[in-house]
Amino acid sequence: MKVTLFITCIVDMFQADVGKATVEVLERLGCDIDFPMGQVCCGQPAYNSGYVEESKDAMKKMIATFEHAEVVVTPSGSCATMFKEYQHIFHDDPIWRPRAEKLASKTYELTEFIVNVLKVENVGAKLSGVATYHPSCHMTRLLGVKDAPMTLLHNVEGLQFEPLPNAHNCCGFGGTFSVKMGNISEQMVDEKVDSAEQTKADFLIGADGGCLMNIGGRIERRGKPIRVMHIAEVLNSR
Repeated sequence: MKVTLFITCIVDMFQADVGKATVEVLERLGCDIDFPMGQVCCGQPAYNSGYVEESKDAMKKMIATFEHAEVVVTPSGSCATMFKEYQHIFHDDPIWRPRAEKLASKTYELTEFIVNVLKVENVGAKLSGVATYHPSCHMTRLLGVKDAPMTLLHNVEGLQFEPLPNAHNCCGFGGTFSVKMGNISEQMVDEKVDSAEQTKADFLIGADGGCLMNIGGRIERRGKPIRVMHIAEVLNSR
């Protein structure tokens, strides 16, 4: 299967290893990877901040960039959700709505694609230690991807899983929320770090770069011995 990779801004600028891991995992599963160089920001930061009209040019750019794809896969539940949102944003546009609908129908978050499309539940990963998993808000509540990450993680050889207390709570990132409401965001991420510490986990795993950057930064500042990993990196562990 030919997979067109939507890499996301955070992976591109801050988490290149997540992008590499995503490519390597998919290639081992027999996928041919296509990476369109014309991809830009999906428009989510501006859109979520209320700049709907201003963000539409970026959205149109992304629709046009990915129209050729057989399937679009991204290592981010949040950004996959944004691609799904395009069809609603352009609901009254007779030109862009059908193009947005086609993009939405072939866009998948990484673990969703592996489990539900490729029908693979064990990618042959190996990682020793205790792990807990943070389910990001957009991925679980908006995209509806809940089971696929857990299916894959429970099949990682050597990984002992401990449930994260109050896992449903937001980590406090929320894109620009963490900037505009820094004091509140700090309290929220502190609660998330406290919950992770209760599990005595060696690894805190997630599937959204923004959440992991937020949680990982707080863990580092508090000096906690917990390694934050994107699920793509875990699945690429050998």
